[in-house]
Amino acid sequence: MSENIKVTEIFGEDVFNDSVMQQRLPKKVYKELKQTILEGKELSLEMADVIAHEMKEWAIEKGATHYTHWFQPLTGVTAEKHDSFITAPLPSGKVLMSFSGKELIKGEPDASSFPSGGLRATFEARGYTAWDCTSPAFVRHDAAGATLCIPTAFCSYTGEALDQKTPLLRSMQAIDKQAMRLIRLFGDTTAKKVIPSVGAEQEYFLVDEKKFMQRKDLTFTGRTLFGAMPPKGQELDDHYLGTIRQKISGYMKHVNEELWRLGVTSKTQHNEVAPAQHELAPIYAEVNVEVDHNQIIMQTLKRVASQHGMKCLLHEKPFAGVNGSGKHNNWSLTTDTGVNLLEPGNTPHENVQFLLVLSCILKAVDKHAALLRESAADVGNDHRLGANEAPPAIISVFLGTQLTDVMNQLITTGMADHSIGSEKLETGVKSIPEFMRDTTDRNRTSPFAFTGNKFEFRMVGSRDSIAPANVVLNTIVAEAFKEVCDVLENAEDVDMAVHDLIKKNFTEHQRIVFNGNGYSDEWVEEAKRRGLPNIGCMVDAVEALTSEQTIELFEKFGVFTKAELESRKEIKYEAYSKAINIEAKTMIDVASKQIIPAVIKYTRQLADSINAVVAAGVLEVEVQTELLRETSALLKKTKDALNELKKVTEEALTKEEGKESAMFYHEKVMPSMEALRTPVDELEMIVDKDMWPMPSYGDLLFDV
Repeated sequence: MSENIKVTEIFGEDVFNDSVMQQRLPKKVYKELKQTILEGKELSLEMADVIAHEMKEWAIEKGATHYTHWFQPLTGVTAEKHDSFITAPLPSGKVLMSFSGKELIKGEPDASSFPSGGLRATFEARGYTAWDCTSPAFVRHDAAGATLCIPTAFCSYTGEALDQKTPLLRSMQAIDKQAMRLIRLFGDTTAKKVIPSVGAEQEYFLVDEKKFMQRKDLTFTGRTLFGAMPPKGQELDDHYLGTIRQKISGYMKHVNEELWRLGVTSKTQHNEVAPAQHELAPIYAEVNVEVDHNQIIMQTLKRVASQHGMKCLLHEKPFAGVNGSGKHNNWSLTTDTGVNLLEPGNTPHENVQFLLVLSCILKAVDKHAALLRESAADVGNDHRLGANEAPPAIISVFLGTQLTDVMNQLITTGMADHSIGSEKLETGVKSIPEFMRDTTDRNRTSPFAFTGNKFEFRMVGSRDSIAPANVVLNTIVAEAFKEVCDVLENAEDVDMAVHDLIKKNFTEHQRIVFNGNGYSDEWVEEAKRRGLPNIGCMVDAVEALTSEQTIELFEKFGVFTKAELESRKEIKYEAYSKAINIEAKTMIDVASKQIIPAVIKYTRQLADSINAVVAAGVLEVEVQTELLRETSALLKKTKDALNELKKVTEEALTKEEGKESAMFYHEKVMPSMEALRTPVDELEMIVDKDMWPMPSYGDLLFDV
């Protein structure tokens, strides 16, 4: 890390980006590659050889000795296999450094060793990684040296998608095709492509590395399975946007420099609500690139933390009682000419194209609410959704005052003749410059909120890829666009047909719009009355993947096959069961080997103290005796709860894999885990701190 850097000089220096390609590739090759990127045209092997050679030469200049196909299997993390550039030794004993077009385009990882949900068996091991030229290659510098990372898709020998990227690329094609139909109807003849644009805000916690290593729960599961709240949490709201501590500032500076070199537009950084919690937000990018960038962000946050004596926690709920961490997925649609289809303008009631797009999105979200909820379903998210600035499990759309008023005008009268305008902000302080306030407030309890010229989907978990949520958003909106275009392209009076479709969509799907408090009990009842699904846990959410409606949707647009959807459902059930099993076994291990022995030691010390006092002829031992009695009672509760957890965890292994197993873990094992945690957390408040076998919440949250 240099002390003084110029962002403009280092930004993208480790990326094989457009300027590098234009500089290094022959004009003909560059032109063909750009056509492949922009128009999806096939790239010849001859051209790939030229690109591979120049990419290799560029990477070697950056210090690279190896390359890897960098892909995103269904494990929740990225995967890579490194190969060096060296060839077989020459007669002289020297080696050459080479990299062919075939090696660039295709790799062959073992498909049976990654989650496939039954698509691949152990004896059917072959899988392929295929170069995604729409996301630029980059050189990563770490302890292994410099490695050329080539973003790729990952599929089975028979062509099924085994990764996050393949269906994302398919969904981008789907929405591009349908959105282009729509804008052509409104007279746009210059745009050649409509691109989903995304900015993913990333929340995370930082804790001291030494303290992290003293806690088996954090080490094995990424979250604390035991822990009493300290006297101070986030009650004072003093951490949010507070002055960033010097140690954290140094870390953030290092993270920014690493990301900027990799072409990631790290823009915003600040303290989040919970102690030790922070956020990083990039500038918007094409969704495919942003998915890759978010993976780079998560990897960089974790790697750099270790270099600063800290650990980065990306779990959705690493600490009970304070905010969890999410990933706000800011989604919009933009043409290649720079027109944002979600820009309402100053008079949205007159912006007919925007109103049609908006009405289609409402229709899509209402029709596929359960599927959208599933796209953010994660075992960690079950602990987070519904409180502490996380959205509730009920999908609804926040439009704000202005757009809701326009919608209501169209529904009630069939006409919208005005939009609520902005007003000057009155602060009562003359020295503060005047400015116009926004026409709409924000709603932090809404899972899907319109925020000016984009929709913010706030459900995605902090560890998760943003790909599934965007696959769903792209596809469900593509379907809504297709349905209106099918009508408009055959309408005799297009203007009247547009008006009727906008009114119809708003009228039939207004139930999804809610601008109020998403945390209130009243909203739960109101949502039930409206018929909106309230899906509280991942196990229930997964079912949406294979509903008839979902299968029809994805097969219609070629995004998923039925087999691919069924495999993903099985993978999610299995992931849920395995995650809870690991947590349960970790609790058993910690309680048996650390907590119970520590409490026994403490009770013995108490008993010895009482006996010593009595032997000395002093009778005032009521406090010590009461403390011993209370501790012993909690110890018994702990032991009983531990035995019950052992029992149900063993029973869980007898359940059939899939939904039955996941349901058992949710309904039986998790309550048993909570029953064990309750007395242990009470004991932590009694037992001498020096005897407690692990760092407390206070140690972790306030000593970074």
